[in-house]
Amino acid sequence: MPTTDPRIDAYIAKAQPFARPILARIRKAVHAGCPDVVETIKWGVPAFEYRGPMCGMAAFKAHCLMGFWKGALLKTQPKDRGLDAWGNFGRFESLDDVPSEAALARAVREAATLNDLGVKVPRTVKAKKPLKAPAYMLAAIKKNKKAQATYDAFSPSCKREYIEWITDAKTDATRDRRLETALQWMAEGKIRNWKYVR
Repeated sequence: MPTTDPRIDAYIAKAQPFARPILARIRKAVHAGCPDVVETIKWGVPAFEYRGPMCGMAAFKAHCLMGFWKGALLKTQPKDRGLDAWGNFGRFESLDDVPSEAALARAVREAATLNDLGVKVPRTVKAKKPLKAPAYMLAAIKKNKKAQATYDAFSPSCKREYIEWITDAKTDATRDRRLETALQWMAEGKIRNWKYVR
C-alpha cells in the first residue's frame, strides 16, 4: 500500500473538476514507478521525493503540469511537449492530454534511477558581460590619479558595482553625488561595498 500525504488528497479535492482525474493519474503513476516515494507539499503544490527531490505536479485554472527535478536528463519525455509550460510533458488540459500511466511510470523509474545514482543536474552559470562605463564617469575618474589607479586594478565585478550604482541613479543630482562619493572611495582604494568587507 503506498504511503500518501493527506495534504495531497486535499489538494486534489480542491482542484477544478477537470484536474482531479489528471492529478490522480499522475499520483498513481508516481507510486507505480517508485513505490518508496515520499509525498509532500513544496512551494504550495504536491511534490514527490525519493532520495532527494524527484518530481511534482500542479493544477491551475485551465491546465495541469507534471515536472521532474532532473527533467533535462530524462530520455523518456516526449519531443513535441508544449514549450510554454513548466512541466516536462507540457500542459494537460484534459485526461486525453496525459500520457498513459505506464509511460508516466517509466519516466518516474528513470528519475528514481538518476537519484539512486546521485546524478546531479549540471548548473550553467551565465557570465555577465563587462558593463561599459559611461564617458562622464571615465572622464571624472581620469582627473583623479589615485581613483584611476584603483579603478584600473579593479576586477570586472568591482567595476560593474560602481557603474551600476552610478548609472542607476534616478536624477542627475543623485548621479553626481554618487559619482563624487565613488571618486572619493576609489581614491582611498575602496570597492563599492567596502563597508561590508571584514
